[in-house]
Amino acid sequence: MKNLEKYLTLLDGEVDGLLLTSRYSRHYGAEFDIAEGAAIVTKKGCRYFTDSRYIESAQNGIKGFEVIDIVTEKGYVGCLNKAIAEFGVKTLGYEESYLTARELFTYEKTLNARLVPMNDKINGFRAVKEAWELDLMRKAQAIADKAFTEVLTRIKPGMTELELQAELIYCLYKNGGQGLSFDPIVVSGPNTSLPHGVAGERVIQEGDFITMDFGVLYQGYCSDMTRTVAVGYATDEMKKVYETVLQAQLAGLAATKAGVPGCEIDAAARKVITDAGYGEYFGHGYGHSLGLEVHESPSPNARNQEGIPENAVCSAEPGIYLPGKFGVRIEDVTIFTADGYENITFSPKNLIIV
Repeated sequence: MKNLEKYLTLLDGEVDGLLLTSRYSRHYGAEFDIAEGAAIVTKKGCRYFTDSRYIESAQNGIKGFEVIDIVTEKGYVGCLNKAIAEFGVKTLGYEESYLTARELFTYEKTLNARLVPMNDKINGFRAVKEAWELDLMRKAQAIADKAFTEVLTRIKPGMTELELQAELIYCLYKNGGQGLSFDPIVVSGPNTSLPHGVAGERVIQEGDFITMDFGVLYQGYCSDMTRTVAVGYATDEMKKVYETVLQAQLAGLAATKAGVPGCEIDAAARKVITDAGYGEYFGHGYGHSLGLEVHESPSPNARNQEGIPENAVCSAEPGIYLPGKFGVRIEDVTIFTADGYENITFSPKNLIIV
């Protein structure tokens, strides 16, 4: 089923139209990415509005929508109200999670239709990926893997975290990345105890752990991976923590299968860390879903008691973070299957010493 056809299934009762404002839902429905725009979906017609900066690209790339330059009606509101009138729309479902309060107030005041919050339903389709989406995510992950292999050769004591981050970003683009899934995390030494630390002027030294968390966009779809490596050598404590995190991830992967509740997968990994005496140092969830955004739903974490559906794509990223000392995180991306999972991250997970 085409993504636009999925949106049309939401128009059987509660609303007779959808207002798509986020870049992600517009991309999903049109199966083509335009940086700015708005779209309306109805059973009588679908229109995609953007401005002169993107109109040629939109007209050439978007299928299933009538593409209109907003100058024709002097702005988005004019274009939307014309479509509302011509398609007989009374109620519009919208994505409340992506609108600012000001944008919502403006639409409520100016659009000639009643607005109904429908974020979860509009974006719920993205939980299960189509085969072509999975192919794009495999490609995005392969680019990240290649970048990791290359950046390992560039790590040297004496360089700063910021310098290594620059090398990593270069490798990501050099190997085919079309954008970054998120700002990479590159931290070293005691800074690795910060799960979402920010690269700074700290100089990388012998005996440091380095944690790199990164991903790229490929045709709008995200990759995401984390590896922790040691510089020069690793102490016995560092090796013990690393091995504990690796075994926790492997336990989570062993529990991974379509239909298994997210909390059970999280619990399998968390038990390994807790049994090793590090339970208080694993504060975040085991993983998250990803696709057009690097954080989507559903997620394999302690809060999710629902089964993860087949063809959901989720990260597997347990970690241990010892304040003031060091931290370790290992992250792969998996596709949930009927009989288990497909791991689309191929970089080695043994402790690498550079």
